[in-house]
Amino acid sequence: ELGIRIPRPLGHGPSRFIPEKETIQVGNEDAMMHALFADSFTTLGRLDNVTLVMVFHPQYLESFLKTQHYLLQMDGPLPLHYRHYIGIMAAARHQCSYLVNLHVNDFLHVGGDPKWLNGLENAPQKLQNLGELNKMLAHRPWLITKEHIEQLLKTEENSWSLAELIHAVVLLTHYHSLASFTFGCGISPEIDCEGGHTFRPPSVSNYCICDITNGYHGVDEIHASPTGSIPVSICLNKGSLSSTESVCEVEALMEKMKQLQECRDEEEASQEEMATRFEREKRESMFVCSSEDEESAPTRDVSRHFEDTSYGYKDFSRHGMHVPTFRVQDYSWEDHGYSLVNRLYPDVGQLLDEKFHIAYNLTYNTMAMHKDVDTSMLRRAIWNYIHCMFGIRYDDYDYGEINQLLDRSFKVYIKTVVCTPEKTTKRMYDSFWRQFEHSEKVHVNLLLVEARMQAELLYALRAITRYMT
Repeated sequence: ELGIRIPRPLGHGPSRFIPEKETIQVGNEDAMMHALFADSFTTLGRLDNVTLVMVFHPQYLESFLKTQHYLLQMDGPLPLHYRHYIGIMAAARHQCSYLVNLHVNDFLHVGGDPKWLNGLENAPQKLQNLGELNKMLAHRPWLITKEHIEQLLKTEENSWSLAELIHAVVLLTHYHSLASFTFGCGISPEIDCEGGHTFRPPSVSNYCICDITNGYHGVDEIHASPTGSIPVSICLNKGSLSSTESVCEVEALMEKMKQLQECRDEEEASQEEMATRFEREKRESMFVCSSEDEESAPTRDVSRHFEDTSYGYKDFSRHGMHVPTFRVQDYSWEDHGYSLVNRLYPDVGQLLDEKFHIAYNLTYNTMAMHKDVDTSMLRRAIWNYIHCMFGIRYDDYDYGEINQLLDRSFKVYIKTVVCTPEKTTKRMYDSFWRQFEHSEKVHVNLLLVEARMQAELLYALRAITRYMT
């Protein structure tokens, strides 16, 4: 009546992919979750939607929040406004306006110069020099060499120190992989963020104001999916699996795991055969591509924060190009990366190591409706498939297992979320592991986030080590 425009949320709940009623509701959480929410609110000044989706896995969320808080707010080589600006640069590479907007606000809050936000060319030369590393880490980390590191460390008055560079690299990899989580779980912008609200006309007719403020929008979820897609439950006639077929899918996957374990116990493939299987899987991963593979041009709002907008993901081995395989026994996180990070940026190596371990080892021993299941084989297949796409090989792993355990729709989802997350769609999310819980799909995303981050870090840290030696 007063002509005031009332904002209302565009989405329902923290994720476009997970129905609001299936997320953990604030107020119904246990003591540990309540403490996590309180920590998150204290640190960020809000309960953001990433936290509300990650809380399916409280142990991981605790480690994630601790690490992010340390990187952004505790003592470290880089000033606070640089940290948020690097977060903006990294998220922008994947057109992740959700994270960009979050850090634009934080950047200004800690006293960052608003002019820098007009475009990377307005930031200090030192930050502009980081653009090349940001680009390669996000899309083709295997191309990083010690020469790239040398360029950053030896550019006279705009040079980076080793400690500053380690801090920057960890921030870049953190936000590239967080962009993967944001798109992979369909995170919705909060109501006060760009893209998170619309305005109801002043005439609210048959709505009560308290309905609107309490989040009732008068539209049933089934009729107003934000992506315009039709929920799985009502499109069985369009070729999707019936629940019986989905149950069979879970049973078949468990049966394969059992058979593979038996084969492992009976015989072990030779080193030559293992190497051949890795090369075959690496080649095959080139032919897994997003079915929604249209090019989407980044908006000016996001693209001004990085250079070379046409530079994107290209497969590890393409058109006869040969990039040497990265062998984990020659350079691993445990034996090399961890100590380098911890030496130059104390405590961060420890925090990252804990986060990697929690994501990799996290299990509730369930698969869909089945309990007491050892899922370690499946988790390892997902982790190693991601590293295989980045050309990283574990000599003691039989890559033949990947094709047995990960079907094509799942591989499409993994590759899209890890390599071109901005192209992830609800259809892709719905099409893999149809009978599994949303919490299990979020768990998959945690594996993708950490495996991707570790892969990027391995290439960057190996180049830094080579420069140092």
